[in-house]
Amino acid sequence: MNAYRTLATAARVLRQLRHDPRSIALMLLVPCVMLLLLRYVFDGSPDTFDSIGASLLGIFPLITMFLVTSIATLRERTSGTLERLLAMPLGKGDLIAGYALAFGFLAVIQSVLATGLALWALGLDVTGSAWLLLLVALLDALLGTALGLFVSAFAASEFQAVQFMPAVIFPQLLLCGLFTPRDNMAPALEAISNVLPMSYAVDGMNEVLHHPDITGDFVRDAVIVAGCAVLVLALGAATLRRRTA
Repeated sequence: MNAYRTLATAARVLRQLRHDPRSIALMLLVPCVMLLLLRYVFDGSPDTFDSIGASLLGIFPLITMFLVTSIATLRERTSGTLERLLAMPLGKGDLIAGYALAFGFLAVIQSVLATGLALWALGLDVTGSAWLLLLVALLDALLGTALGLFVSAFAASEFQAVQFMPAVIFPQLLLCGLFTPRDNMAPALEAISNVLPMSYAVDGMNEVLHHPDITGDFVRDAVIVAGCAVLVLALGAATLRRRTA
């Protein structure tokens, strides 16, 4: 990997995204709109919003970053841009890292907007630090970016990229502990949930929700989410193809 080539790739991706206002709106505004909608769905029961709002603050950015990243990366391949780039002295690691930096920059903005809205405008009541909540939201968004980059290698069209959402995201959403504690699930489902990264994203948010200080479980959850993001990015670089067949 070369730092200059990686940064140049990230700058190119950001320039392209600047001319795609719909993708920017999807990444930055949709999580905020969903949190706003959720707040007023539970307008008569603010305790319910407090109990699930923190979890969804991590889940919404993960989902939106997964969707936008997978489609944007696939568009590069189907348009021939990826093939031209890899014909240059640009390694797969440079390309994946550049995409990760570009979308990671947007993930930072997205996480700040969503966290600020939830805490200071919607009144989300958390026991722990707002900075820890922001950290987990950011890690979740980066995980969504990594997953999107990875699955784009296996899609032949934008429609197929969207189809990966039910396969990759929905099972994690059902098993992450949002709807019921994971230890109340059937043993087989609990075992599966224990290896899914979204489970630890939700656990990390819940640690901030209920504990005023950094706990050992919080550190474990944050490390696992970050480690999964790095692992998936490495797999994405290994499986990256020049063009879609």
